Amino acid sequence: MAKTKLRRIAKWTTILGLAGIGTLAVIAWLVGTSLIAPATKTVGEPPSDFPATTVTIQSDSGSSLVGWHLPLPESHATAILFHPYRGDRRSMLSRAKLLRKHGYSTLLVDLQAHGESEGDTITVGHLEKHDVTAAVGFIRSNFPDQKIAVIGRSLGGASTVFANPDVDAIVLESVYPTISNAVHNRVQMRIGILHRVVAPLLLVQLQPRLGVSPDQLRPVDEITKIRCPILIASGDRDRHTTIDETKQLFDAASQPKRLVVFEGAEHVDLLAYDASKYENEVIAYIKQVIGERVD
Repeated sequence: MAKTKLRRIAKWTTILGLAGIGTLAVIAWLVGTSLIAPATKTVGEPPSDFPATTVTIQSDSGSSLVGWHLPLPESHATAILFHPYRGDRRSMLSRAKLLRKHGYSTLLVDLQAHGESEGDTITVGHLEKHDVTAAVGFIRSNFPDQKIAVIGRSLGGASTVFANPDVDAIVLESVYPTISNAVHNRVQMRIGILHRVVAPLLLVQLQPRLGVSPDQLRPVDEITKIRCPILIASGDRDRHTTIDETKQLFDAASQPKRLVVFEGAEHVDLLAYDASKYENEVIAYIKQVIGERVD
């Protein structure tokens, strides 16, 4: 009798366990669907105090990209700006205005599946890297004498690393070293230790959904190939990309390079968090590397 009861308990424990795993897998699939869903939206015309021209750029990502381009007659360099995950070119507008004040032309681009650019899925840098290449090519083709700096936040920064563009300077803000780090950190923030179970269920979806494995989404490996000057910036309280992970990315980069830590900042817009530090550290580095406007 006791053995029969134990077998029954074991049977139901197995059934409930399998049901729980199945339910968790379904939930993870639905979460994965929402994470890669396009973040397209109407952006509209540039604001009146930023008289840019709306441009369209064809990318090998398969998307027609939309951006704002503001060339300055006296400029010798262009800054190309790439927004974070689920953002659009407006996310980089404050930086573009600051760069304009310092005499730089600017190009702000909606990455594929963001803003007004085409795209069916967000691919955490896999396809977006082609958008970086296309934007750089747009400036190279139309303004061949311009020096180029690229500024990328989060997804925009990771996409820049994967693209390894032919530019004169790169600024990376709040960029994850590996997609595994990024997913585990974000899940842990929400459900604690269960991230050890849920994060792998999200990561395993990358190959069937996006055609790319987690091993191919490691900026910490790709950054070693970049040969232009790099500035890496992050907040020391960022839980999405920890300061130790930022230092790991910085250590992997080649010289010349600079690390700028925003004390007390989480995973936020670093310019909005401390505009003075951003101007004195980030903009100053760009000016040091590619030069200032010659009036």
